Amino acid sequence: MEFKVGDKVVYPNHGVGVIEQVAKRAVGGAEASFYCLRILSTDSIVMVPVGNTAGVGLRKVLTRREITKVVKALKDGDVTTYDDWKGRFQANSEKMRTGDIKAVAEVLKSLTVLNEVKPLSYRERKMLDKARFLLVSELSEASGKESEAIETQIDAALGHCLKEMQSKVEH
Repeated sequence: MEFKVGDKVVYPNHGVGVIEQVAKRAVGGAEASFYCLRILSTDSIVMVPVGNTAGVGLRKVLTRREITKVVKALKDGDVTTYDDWKGRFQANSEKMRTGDIKAVAEVLKSLTVLNEVKPLSYRERKMLDKARFLLVSELSEASGKESEAIETQIDAALGHCLKEMQSKVEH
């Protein structure tokens, strides 16, 4: 995927960034091109080889249609759960690394549901917070809405999911 200066992109596990320049650098005796992107949340610079954007999962920010699909997925009462803490943590870590926002939303939803049942471990709590941050920041950037409005929308969707799950258990 090709990007240009000014494009807003998502760098997996770091969030939304803006491509500030395409730079050429000498690497091992050969010249290579890199995207220099500023991560908005931390104001840090990340350099990604132009030829490795797919490998690191760099992608454009969601479209409005994709936002609707993500919020709909959060509302859905179908949640993947694992009894085994280690397996659950490993699966969720892998989902977070992909940078796929739908996978990040799945992690947020499953850990939110689990948190309703029992307290999360420190590492899962951090993962829940990270998933929430990544989702809120991208949806906010993609929709042009304030993060508080996005948090309210996400909380409402997760509340709907929890209610749907409770009604399934009761029936």
